[in-house]
Amino acid sequence: MNRAAGATSADGTPTANTGPAAQPDQTAPGGGAQAAAVQAPRPSAARAKPRHYLLLLSFVLWVIVPAALAGGYLYTIAKDQYASRVGFSVRTEEIGSAVELLGGITELSGSSSSDTDILFEYIQSQQMVRAINEEIPLRDVYARPGDPIFTLGEDARIEALWNYWQNMVSVFYDRGSGLIEVRVLAFEAEDAQRIASEIFDQSSQMINQLSTIARADAMRYAEEELTRSEDRLREARQQTTAFRNRTGIIDPQADIQNQMGVVNALQQRLAEALVERRQILDSNSSDPRLADIDRRVEAIRSQISSEKSQLAQSDSEAATAEGGEQSYSRLLEEFEALAADQEFAERAYLSARAARDAALAEAQRQSRYLASYVDPTLAETAEFPRRGVLLGMIFAFLLVTWTIGTMIFYSLRDRR
Repeated sequence: MNRAAGATSADGTPTANTGPAAQPDQTAPGGGAQAAAVQAPRPSAARAKPRHYLLLLSFVLWVIVPAALAGGYLYTIAKDQYASRVGFSVRTEEIGSAVELLGGITELSGSSSSDTDILFEYIQSQQMVRAINEEIPLRDVYARPGDPIFTLGEDARIEALWNYWQNMVSVFYDRGSGLIEVRVLAFEAEDAQRIASEIFDQSSQMINQLSTIARADAMRYAEEELTRSEDRLREARQQTTAFRNRTGIIDPQADIQNQMGVVNALQQRLAEALVERRQILDSNSSDPRLADIDRRVEAIRSQISSEKSQLAQSDSEAATAEGGEQSYSRLLEEFEALAADQEFAERAYLSARAARDAALAEAQRQSRYLASYVDPTLAETAEFPRRGVLLGMIFAFLLVTWTIGTMIFYSLRDRR
């Protein structure tokens, strides 16, 4: 065995060599520097400092403890909540009556979408809470001892009850289809179903009230329009009667046609007399009958001129109350204006009468009603509160706030 490598003790453990070979060569150049480099001290392990313990303590107090308390409250104290759902929509009658089809009267009922918008706001209103509370004691339903967060507090005024209503009743409204779904939460499944049924009943009453108001407005407008048309027709007929009494002419158009018939008959007789005169003149120019025929022709022409003049100027029977005279053209113009007014008044009266009849028919039937597509459901399992979701949200919020606070602390510390 090489003695320079070292020695072994009696028990077998190696011992350091203390011989000359173990000593460093002090005479070799650079030998001391190399030995110092080989024997350099190693870095010591990192040790936890007081600030690290404070950071861990803050995490426990800020995140772990509140999350544990929240979880304990949710899973041991919070009361189970049952959900009841009801779905409905506002339907509007689109079938018109026979009078509407004949008269061209538009539908009296409005768009159901606007009624659904009103109903959407009404379900969430304080008026709905009052109406429901009169039928179902909401304070007794939602007051539960031992759960101060998810139950109704001691303040049972209508404002507090309405605020609590916003948390327990959710309304989902699809404006495209006009469908409304209501979700009601309660601590008993039967209570949730009762409240959902009452919401449907109160909503149906609201739609009936809106329909009643609309029908009453339509009837009032139709009656007012009918009264105005009757007055207009009566006035037009009175003016026509006054014209006939003043002029003594029942119908100027018929009178003119009669006078034109007289003129046509005279012209025919004139033509016959002229033909007869020509025949006698051709046969015998000195015939004494020519003088009689000439006098007859002159009389006929004078009568024709007189009749034609009456078409442009009235005779004594067409004189005005002041003693003046009016031409037939002016009388005819006045009569035609009166006839046009009377005809328009008659058509307006018929239209108003048809509208009144249509409004009356509409008032006798229900044009709007609430159609349920999901009846109030009875829950068998408590869906709320969603403990896992709430606990996850609480833990995430605490973790984010703790992280932000830690970053702010170290940022301020590094600036010192």
